[in-house]
Amino acid sequence: MNEKQAHPGVGTYLAVAGMLTIITLVEVGVFYVPAFQKVLAPILITLSAAKFSLVVMFYMHLKSDHRLFTLIFTAPLLIAVAVAVALLFLFGVFALHTGA
Repeated sequence: MNEKQAHPGVGTYLAVAGMLTIITLVEVGVFYVPAFQKVLAPILITLSAAKFSLVVMFYMHLKSDHRLFTLIFTAPLLIAVAVAVALLFLFGVFALHTGA
């Protein structure tokens, strides 16, 4: 991979910053809406993963780096999400309430 890709311009960085702001506002909004309490953890995990991806791709320039670096950042994210979901199941966040 010898071809150089140009780094994104200021407009791209501002657009990414805007998206990060919107995702953060959605996270805060979801937290305060009572209807989302049963699915709060999966929604927040998904939104956090999206923010992680945007930051890593654009601000850490992984989008224009070697694919190995993308793997180095993505693999721990997947492991962390798997551990978080396993802990949520372990502590009964996703337990089915039968009403018995």
